[in-house]
Amino acid sequence: MTHTTQIPAAPVKAAPAPVMVKPSARDRGTKLLAALFLAPTVLGIVVFTVVPIVGSVVLSLFHWNVIDPPRFAGADNYQEVFGDETVLISFGNTLLFMVLAVALQLLIALVLALAVNGRMPVWLRSVFRSAFFFPLVLSAASISVVMKYLFNQDFGVVNWLIGLVGIDPVPWLTSESGAMAAVILVYVWQQFGFSFLLFVGGLNNIPKEVHEASALDGATGLRKHLSITLPLLSPTLLVASVVGIINALQVFEQPYVLTNGGPGDATRTVVMVIYENAFEQLRFGQASAVGVLLFLLIMAITALQFRLSRRFVHYQ
Repeated sequence: MTHTTQIPAAPVKAAPAPVMVKPSARDRGTKLLAALFLAPTVLGIVVFTVVPIVGSVVLSLFHWNVIDPPRFAGADNYQEVFGDETVLISFGNTLLFMVLAVALQLLIALVLALAVNGRMPVWLRSVFRSAFFFPLVLSAASISVVMKYLFNQDFGVVNWLIGLVGIDPVPWLTSESGAMAAVILVYVWQQFGFSFLLFVGGLNNIPKEVHEASALDGATGLRKHLSITLPLLSPTLLVASVVGIINALQVFEQPYVLTNGGPGDATRTVVMVIYENAFEQLRFGQASAVGVLLFLLIMAITALQFRLSRRFVHYQ
């Protein structure tokens, strides 16, 4: 009969207890300094963004005309909004404006950025950058006042110019299609400078070696831009489209000054409806309800853009 000898297991050493390091006075001072620098930004976001959003949501549940005390309305304001044909038309106009204006804005900005980024003297490139960005620093209301005279059917410069090539005068501000076209053109003329600068910066960040390698492979002209430039520029294109859509959905000055929402309701936008309900009709509850719906629409479209960006945005 054989006997097996059992070897005693070695004792397991317990893991050492974690050593608690007490933050030094320098670390506490660094954190305090960082908090002091962040405090103005955080305070500004809370006061000018979070509080107004919460206030609008709360106010949308009340009837209030400033004069009388607020009366709780529940969902009545939202029912009135969905039953108001003017509000529904304004949402349709705003979405149509957003699609046409942003598409035209990005196309013009991209084409000009590619042209300016080509072979030209540095001083001339700086001139174009400043000239294209200049309209963005001007007041939208003042630009719209000037453009209202330029697009006038009887004595406007635009009709005079197209008349030189034999085209009859266009009722820019008095017909439904002409009014929307005029509003879009004025808006794009002022806003494309921002997208232009974004594209110029994005093009400058594309390594030159990539273009040199594509040239050796025979990619030139339009093929090079479609296969090389646009994929590498897609992150910048995403930013420009997100900002452009958010701004377009909040358009107000151009249609208000140029056409006052007309003819009829052809150019009436959502922000114009909010302004009219709040400051002309003193229906702040219904105006807040429209504002909440516009906020939700902006958030939904922005979320959809980031969702779809996973397919076409390529990071280096």
